[in-house]
Amino acid sequence: MNTQLYIAIGLLIPFAGTTLGAAMVFLLKEKLHESLNKLLLGFASGVMLAASVWSLLMPSIEMSASTSAQPWWPAAIGFLAGMGFLLLLDTVIPHLHIDTDEPEGLKSRLKKTTMLALAVTLHNIPEGMAVGVVLAGAIVGTADVTLSAALALSVGIAIQNFPEGAIVSMPLKSAGTSRSRAFGIGALSGLVEPIFGLITVLLISLITPILPYLLAFAAGAMVYVVVEELIPESQHGSHSNIATIGVAFGFVLMMILDIAFG
Repeated sequence: MNTQLYIAIGLLIPFAGTTLGAAMVFLLKEKLHESLNKLLLGFASGVMLAASVWSLLMPSIEMSASTSAQPWWPAAIGFLAGMGFLLLLDTVIPHLHIDTDEPEGLKSRLKKTTMLALAVTLHNIPEGMAVGVVLAGAIVGTADVTLSAALALSVGIAIQNFPEGAIVSMPLKSAGTSRSRAFGIGALSGLVEPIFGLITVLLISLITPILPYLLAFAAGAMVYVVVEELIPESQHGSHSNIATIGVAFGFVLMMILDIAFG
């Protein structure tokens, strides 16, 4: 399989996961049960945490070990920069989380459905960057990052994107949005992933010298989403233990994927 095909597959797999999840709006009559919703949020959190460690931070540190006296420095700087970047976007972009009527970000007159989609888009930006930067590392031939590892990350993110797509589309349908429109919003919320991933790959010539920083940057951005949004939403109300179980299974699954195919 040639490199271009690997890149295309790696970029589109996560988007396919979101689209398939959003399609559940055509198969399920009611909104997701609260327990299932929390389990899926926890599962997504576990996948993102494990991907941040095994697919991003560890390769960042390993790459820096041969070029820096302090191999943890690029990982630390990149991680904090990624957290700060998502904090900035979270503060500036108007968005609305599911099960709340209090918008976040700058004040705007955007429709509720638009702000719901923007909230999920914020989730997906760091995931797209993560896939893109790992693919970029594999392309330049970095020993610590392989195409197999990049595809494993894509599959792991696609698995956690499946419930995310359903978590977006199902509440929209329950709120009165048509099935087709709810599906469209859910699917389009994941389009930002291949876009940001492709931008990262196209900038490969500029990325190479700072690849360890960008790997950690993507990790920091992903952890921000988990800590700021996914885990608090999964622990809200009752059935919080179910969300914790989801975190455990998601973390272990992503860890296995990365070690087995990395």
